[in-house]
Amino acid sequence: MDLTQPDQRRRRLLALAGAAAMWPLARSGAAGPQDMVRIGLTPVFLDDQVAFLNAWRDYLAVQLGQPVAFVQKGSYREIVDLLAKDELDFAWLCGYPYVRHRDRMRLLAVPLFHGEPRYQSYLIVPASDARTRSILDLRGKVFAYSDPDSNSGYLYPQFSLLQARENPSQFFARTFFTWGHRKVVQAVASHLAHGGAVDGYVWETLRLLHPRLTESTRIVDKSPDFGFPPFVARASIPQRSQEALRGVLQAMPEDPRGAELLKRLNLDGFIPGEPVLFDGIAGMMRALDESHVAAS
Repeated sequence: MDLTQPDQRRRRLLALAGAAAMWPLARSGAAGPQDMVRIGLTPVFLDDQVAFLNAWRDYLAVQLGQPVAFVQKGSYREIVDLLAKDELDFAWLCGYPYVRHRDRMRLLAVPLFHGEPRYQSYLIVPASDARTRSILDLRGKVFAYSDPDSNSGYLYPQFSLLQARENPSQFFARTFFTWGHRKVVQAVASHLAHGGAVDGYVWETLRLLHPRLTESTRIVDKSPDFGFPPFVARASIPQRSQEALRGVLQAMPEDPRGAELLKRLNLDGFIPGEPVLFDGIAGMMRALDESHVAAS
């Protein structure tokens, strides 16, 4: 039985009808088996990620009326390269590679977290560390980044050090990349690093799923708000194809199955979003690039 309220049901049907009117997705470039829709992802932090991704894939396939495949890679750079080669159609990416390569991709949709299309970078340390008050207290220590193309896990902490007139490449005794925000939390919780930079959305979601893990860390600082990691489309995708997937993502909260998938992701939904959401990231990127030029 559909227990959705009448106005909600109408919105859901209208959104799905709009997406259905655009089926099948027209695509340029090499076509996959049965015109497969290929969506790139970096590692998911959920324990049941295989079961979840299978369920989300099947949901999207039904709504779009064609097969969907999630393509998981270990870094944002690999995802960007596949988009540039037309080997992916869409991707859930970070705002940093989006602003750096926006000529290669189009903004498709932005998730809503706590009702807003924004998130923060968290600076974390082991819970036993009661002394650290800012990133400057970690001078000469070991620091964990998530990915060199991550805003929250790399760009923002680098920019913070620049703002403090510090040299990010010389500030810490040692740094390493974990290639996943959850792994940053694990590295700090297990004292493999004295501190780390992590996506606040991932930390907050892990707090719900694995409170013992996040309780082993302490949040020292939070960044300003940035545009939430967006869904993007490769530049060569036709507009009507982008609108088809965007319509399905936007309709998820009005569909019982879609709402359940969003709940498992700890998200409220998706909106089209505007490039201006990522202006703060673009400004930090320019500052970091200029510092590299000046140092060379």
